[in-house]
Amino acid sequence: MISKILIANRGEIAVRIMRTCKKLGISSVAVYSEGDKAAPFVQMADESYLLGPARVNESYLNVDRILDIAKRCGADAIHPGYGFLSENGSFAEKCEASGITFIGPTSQVMEMMGSKIEARKAMKTANIPIVPGTEDAVHSKEEAIEVAKSIGYPIMLKASAGGGGIGMQVVHSDEELLKAFENNAKRAESFFGDGAMFLEKKIDHARHIEIQILADKFGNAVHLFERECSIQRRNQKVVEEAPSPFLSETTRQRMGKAAVNAAKALGYTNAGTIEFLVDANENYYFLEMNTRIQVEHPITEEITGIDIVAEQINIANGNSLSLKQEDLTIKGHAIEARIYAEDPNTFFPSPGHITVFDIPKGENIRLESAVTSDYQVTPFYDPMISKLIVKGNTRQEAIQLLIHTLEKTKVEGIKTNIPLLLEIAQHHEYQAGNTTTSFIVDYLRPLKRK
Repeated sequence: MISKILIANRGEIAVRIMRTCKKLGISSVAVYSEGDKAAPFVQMADESYLLGPARVNESYLNVDRILDIAKRCGADAIHPGYGFLSENGSFAEKCEASGITFIGPTSQVMEMMGSKIEARKAMKTANIPIVPGTEDAVHSKEEAIEVAKSIGYPIMLKASAGGGGIGMQVVHSDEELLKAFENNAKRAESFFGDGAMFLEKKIDHARHIEIQILADKFGNAVHLFERECSIQRRNQKVVEEAPSPFLSETTRQRMGKAAVNAAKALGYTNAGTIEFLVDANENYYFLEMNTRIQVEHPITEEITGIDIVAEQINIANGNSLSLKQEDLTIKGHAIEARIYAEDPNTFFPSPGHITVFDIPKGENIRLESAVTSDYQVTPFYDPMISKLIVKGNTRQEAIQLLIHTLEKTKVEGIKTNIPLLLEIAQHHEYQAGNTTTSFIVDYLRPLKRK
């Protein structure tokens, strides 16, 4: 049984995992960079070890250093959180080879799903609808233009190994594609070590809806319903909610069943998320699979009462699922607003010294935070500093609680996207549930935020 977990991550997700470790009586180990030595997660852990300098390639991506610390401190498992090494098949394989339990799927499945091209092929084999696009990597601008003409503009140019919107761009013409192809391929090579690109048809007025799944090594799998993640800026999520205000019960059940079937076909284990694009007629298409816990997992926890991190640990211990599909129900409505240290108009990061950080506490308000008052936000990491999660008996109750909480929130010393979050929550189209992936561009000021 797992008795000590090293958390190969930082910030709010490290705090989140430690909270479940404490509940389960498991010791937690933090690893941190020099830039994070004063961070709350470092003090919260039972043990803490310095990884190296602030830059991620010298700290949170330093596989050998992380494994060395795990061995020296006697950790018998590693939880990767999200981002960094969480979807790195090589890291998972090295954990396995070192006799350390990796809390996630097998390295083989992770590598398959880590390539968007291979993932599309796997889903097609499992009879999951996929967005029309290329079957293999596109290696030149000329080949890309030929394929784009056959698919029809607009298209999405994507990095096969990408994530977080990196290496992704909407393209409307041959001229745009010529400019975009090399830039995105170079960016993908820089971020992921893989510049392979592929093309998909852009589905207009789509919604980004994902299904949370849990699966054990005995072939059992369940879904925890859906999350609507359509409110995005630059292909990165800003506001998520569960359940979707759009899906019919029939489509909800069909998508949940499709996700479970896909997990079983892959031999998937642990927590994962299958993401779909859904058009105005509720046709759904596989987008990608995230082989890790998601940033937005708290809203699923709020509507189901399931501690997803605890379930991850239970599965990693070799146990069978403690959940049955027929026992899972949706209770209420939850919304998550990501608070970023960034200019709400330009989306440029806003590092600096937080002098005041005060978010109201109360019933049905949950805060997952990486920061406190008197905290220095550095430019080295993702600018998300906290997640505000609210719950109501109905969607309208949840929206009103979100607005009230954001209006009472005080963050001083840096710029944040709180004005943008309020603008979204108060917008009549959002309140009506008319949320597509182009919501911010379509409805919000200034300059349509292109």
